[in-house]
Amino acid sequence: MTGTMEAEKAEAAAWFRTLRDRIVAAFEALEDAHGGGDAAGRFEVTPTTREGGGGGLMSVMRGGRVFEKVGVNVSTVHGSLGERAQKAMTARGVPGMAADPRFHASGISLVAHMANPHAPAVHMNTRMFWTPGAWWFGGGADLNPAIEYALDTAHFHDTLRLACDAHAPDYYGRFRAWADEYFFIPHRGRARGVGGIFYDDLNTGDWQADFAFTRAVGEAFLPAFLPLADRRAEIPWDAADREAQLIHRGLYAEYNLVYDRGTKFGLETGHHPEAVLMSLPPLAKWV
Repeated sequence: MTGTMEAEKAEAAAWFRTLRDRIVAAFEALEDAHGGGDAAGRFEVTPTTREGGGGGLMSVMRGGRVFEKVGVNVSTVHGSLGERAQKAMTARGVPGMAADPRFHASGISLVAHMANPHAPAVHMNTRMFWTPGAWWFGGGADLNPAIEYALDTAHFHDTLRLACDAHAPDYYGRFRAWADEYFFIPHRGRARGVGGIFYDDLNTGDWQADFAFTRAVGEAFLPAFLPLADRRAEIPWDAADREAQLIHRGLYAEYNLVYDRGTKFGLETGHHPEAVLMSLPPLAKWV
């Protein structure tokens, strides 16, 4: 596909916003189902801007009965990459990036830290990236429980597998392995959770097919995660459970601040810092 792809950019950005709206509504409904419904069980929505061009919406819920903190952000940004980001993209082999730093990026990013230590934290994002020399999609979802349940892990992976298998027989195996590698914390010698799928630089040459797969990943998120959040929301827990949760959150914070590609890109390209760092937990602990 050639040209500036203005229609495709608009189509992708509109879908990311639609997915955001569906997830926000589903999470508020889950709060209501567990006795919420007050201000703590509602998202605070803040428009964001990027100095170089574009912006988005930062939607954060704090202090809910189900979600201690959850952010669901969408953004569409454009302009020219800074020197560090341009060098990083060039090193990744992005076509034309060394000669032309223009870019367009659109996507959704979600991180949920749960009130009940038995409920797993979760991350999901999908995105489209364009440069004058290339376009691609990326994203995925991964589960990060402090207290692991094999039933939850199996359900999460099975749902993502179905989404992948509908598009290519090798996607789930490839992207699960990629997630295991990507979400590994080298200085701790361990994964940050029980995995999921991760993919980047997806360009098969068929924009509609790659966009359809990216939509499938986003659409699989609620059926993969909501049942887990629902059934763990009211399990009794004690101080030891909370301790395990806070220590596990420390791992999550370490990963996102040291290794996460999206965090680095957002900060280096001048996006709203609170939106970029909304993935950090409200409380964490190190021992």
